[in-house]
Amino acid sequence: MKSILSTKKLSTSQKQLFLNSGLSLVEYNAINTETTNFKLPSENIKNAIFTSKNSVNAVSGKVQVKNCFCVGEKTADLANESGFHIQEIADYGKDLAEIIIQKYSEENFNFFCGNKRRDDIPEILKKNRIDFKEIEVYKTTLSPRAFSQEFDGILFFSPSAVQSFTAKNQLNDTTAFCIGNTTAAEARKHTNNIITATRPSIENVIVQVVKYFKK
Repeated sequence: MKSILSTKKLSTSQKQLFLNSGLSLVEYNAINTETTNFKLPSENIKNAIFTSKNSVNAVSGKVQVKNCFCVGEKTADLANESGFHIQEIADYGKDLAEIIIQKYSEENFNFFCGNKRRDDIPEILKKNRIDFKEIEVYKTTLSPRAFSQEFDGILFFSPSAVQSFTAKNQLNDTTAFCIGNTTAAEARKHTNNIITATRPSIENVIVQVVKYFKK
């Protein structure tokens, strides 16, 4: 039986996707996130940029947001559940920044992010003179754990998770299944056996794993 490690604890519905696949699953949280003490610029924000569910959770219930600009459908779904209006969604930060430049260059934005945020959005917005304020609302910390067994496949959902796993383990002949290009780029520092999801969602990563090992 092929063994799979997920570097994030999966939901019941996500685990269901593994059912009948003949794969054994081990899961743990390779990273931890916690909300920081942050100051909101005002109680009403016109345009907010969210790149993860963590940033939505951090501000939910604390502020009114008129328009949300989200990276990823899961982020947008959570923002929607929090009563925020979704203005734009893109799969990647770079794509969202391009949409903002093309359609909202006269607006100003609040970018809610974590301490390990990628540079894509702030760099593109700065370069194009878009007015924005960055507010760090959560911190990501690595939670490395050594494993004695070798896994046939490992699921990675962020570059930080790759850093956490490789701090105490090697990838060797394992296949790394990555949620997106930035996570894959981090994994490439340790292995060339990489499969990237066709859509940046946890479910799609799992689908790629099941498809790969059913060959």
